Amino acid sequence: MKSIILAAGYATRLYPLTRNFPKPLLKVGEKTILDRLIDDIDQFENINEHIIVSNHKFVRQFEKWKNSRSFNHKVTVIDDGSTENENRIGAVKDILFAIEKCNVNEEILVLAGDNILDFSLKNFVEYAEQKKSPCIMRHYEKSVEKLRRTGVAVIDENDKVLKMQEKPSIPESHWAVPPFYVYTKDDLPFIKEACTKDENGKIPCGTDAPGDFISWFCSKKTVYAWQMTGKRHDIGNLESLEEARQVFLK
Repeated sequence: MKSIILAAGYATRLYPLTRNFPKPLLKVGEKTILDRLIDDIDQFENINEHIIVSNHKFVRQFEKWKNSRSFNHKVTVIDDGSTENENRIGAVKDILFAIEKCNVNEEILVLAGDNILDFSLKNFVEYAEQKKSPCIMRHYEKSVEKLRRTGVAVIDENDKVLKMQEKPSIPESHWAVPPFYVYTKDDLPFIKEACTKDENGKIPCGTDAPGDFISWFCSKKTVYAWQMTGKRHDIGNLESLEEARQVFLK
């Protein structure tokens, strides 16, 4: 298994902090957001490489971070070529870029580089391995306003995803879906299909958010949703960054 960490955004809602600095490398307590993700998944024996997708503007800062510490597994930083928010290529295309650039031909764990979890992803990965199917994570969210700003899944009694909405104006459930996914080797061709124009010249699904792919993909294959065992902090603006810093003091 390889992990793919999506870190190519420009975090305009966090300006001026992120005008010339990547959001995943912001400090929350004594560690960066990215350190908190890596420190967890770098302990997994079945992961053999971490691939960090950066934009061109911040790639040197990620390389500097990589060279400043040690890891149990190989870490590769790649540059998706975008230079500003207006020409970013989108999260789904960044996943495909990582797969093709690094010749990935095995199971992948996809993570957004701007989220902090207060639990380990180990049980999620083990759940996906038991299911032998693509898997997403879910947590109950009572606030409709918050559901409108995230992915939302409709789930049956067996954890199967019946439908996925990305930032819906009318959420059809209270199951919020954070940007953490496991895809099998057999799922990888679908990511390329989702990013390739069809005979009508249209791309089958949205490519901006990683949840756009699931919205399209769950009609193609069986996708399961693992219920989170803790909380996640989505560092989307200055307020959420400060909230996380109050929680994670060390």
